[in-house]
Amino acid sequence: MRIFIAIDIDDTIRERITRFLEGVSGFAPDARWVKPESLHVTLKFIGEQPEPAVEQIKQSLSVIPASMAEIHFHGYGFFPTAKSARVFWIGMEAGPSLAVLAAAIDDKLASLGIPKEDRAFSPHLTLARGAGGSGSPRRSKADGPNRTFQRLQEKLAVLPAPEFGTMTTRDFFLYQSQLSPKGSKYTKLARFDLE
Repeated sequence: MRIFIAIDIDDTIRERITRFLEGVSGFAPDARWVKPESLHVTLKFIGEQPEPAVEQIKQSLSVIPASMAEIHFHGYGFFPTAKSARVFWIGMEAGPSLAVLAAAIDDKLASLGIPKEDRAFSPHLTLARGAGGSGSPRRSKADGPNRTFQRLQEKLAVLPAPEFGTMTTRDFFLYQSQLSPKGSKYTKLARFDLE
């Protein structure tokens, strides 16, 4: 079972992002755009796990002490750089509480043998991926000038930075990701409340 941990986003923010996507997706027709109903903020990608391990993960996540976090969604960017863009994303400001939650999840799952993240937590909301290639924010040897997002970048450069709103996270979820030719399908497996 392919799993990850993420925060769902409020419907009001999802609607604003949906309208934004409708306005800009035509400027990068070769990109793979995320379906608005699939938008989430990833806290930790775990990958393939057998069912007994998934049950252990659920138990471990249920005892993580963490506080609610306020998240402000605004602006945009490209990974790994604008010139060699593979991923188009929306920016977020969340203060330290979201990073603390991600670190607590990372620490707790490390005790189950799941490798810890080797880079700092960088909250963002992925909107599109370039055709082929990795969705990783890291630079790779294969990165070079990429024209997938060039027209989109030109259009966005003359507009004010988009604002999508602020929400308070009250919970996070363990998700299953099922890959298919039509894109990934995400199913919530368990919910965990924040204090």
